[in-house]
Amino acid sequence: MAKYPTLLEQFRSFCFQNNPKDLEEAIEYFAIFGGMGWSVDTSVPLVNLIESKILKNYTYIHGDITKVTKSDKVSHSLLSGIATGDRRTHSAFKRARISRAEGENAIESLCDMGFLKVERSLEGPPLEDDNIADKLNFSVPFMRFWFSFISPFFKGIKEGDFKEVKERFLNREQGFSDLIFQKLSVELLKKSFKEDPVVEIGSYWDRNVEIDILAKTKSGKIIVATCKYSNAKAKKSELTKLKEKSVLAEISPDIFVIFSKSGFSNELKTEKGENLKLFSLKNFKTLIEDLSEKDFIECIGKKY
Repeated sequence: MAKYPTLLEQFRSFCFQNNPKDLEEAIEYFAIFGGMGWSVDTSVPLVNLIESKILKNYTYIHGDITKVTKSDKVSHSLLSGIATGDRRTHSAFKRARISRAEGENAIESLCDMGFLKVERSLEGPPLEDDNIADKLNFSVPFMRFWFSFISPFFKGIKEGDFKEVKERFLNREQGFSDLIFQKLSVELLKKSFKEDPVVEIGSYWDRNVEIDILAKTKSGKIIVATCKYSNAKAKKSELTKLKEKSVLAEISPDIFVIFSKSGFSNELKTEKGENLKLFSLKNFKTLIEDLSEKDFIECIGKKY
């Protein structure tokens, strides 16, 4: 299996190389260009960068990607199905209009290449016969962007028509960084429990409920967390919803955690204590402390 740097290693390299002005900018530009080792001017609007660095270089980037995927149509359909859906295997097969057998063969091949990673719900569902589909993650953030916004519109792009791509991106831009924020929240949570280290961490989902982060510490404490990447402050209702989800999942947490891009309401802040931890965007600075040349991951392919 090809080994890609971890998401945190890619993020640290991106921040060292491109020096974004703040964490929000870092996350949103990394969600699109992360993992490729390209120099990115984060003062330029995203939609402009997408045109100049990606759309105008479509033929070359597409050629490099197909060298890895061997131009397999089933794989490309599956990758777009994963990128544009909820990442569950069965919904990706449906979106790609491929059979389960075709999809499973493609997943095995793409995982062997290191292109994808399988993610399983951290604990078994409450009902033993509840057969829960796995989720799939791209190893490189840029590839999720490519198969969300570029690959599905290749005909227009090849003809120099970028309108459909830009419209789709502007419609989905607001929520596209959510997944990266959640994955980086996992890294921050691992760093934040030093006295009682996290020994198991992931997400939980079944047919009825999803919990962004579920973790267990060395002492056996259960942590559940929600991630809110929004321009609005997180309110007390977020804590209420997290508690309700825990009940549905038959999980008894010791600690609730809320990650919020835009901070917290005063009402929620008053709840903070041993059983509730709150992390805002400024806390994510710990993920990119002490950046140096050793964090930089050299671009292997073309820089475009």
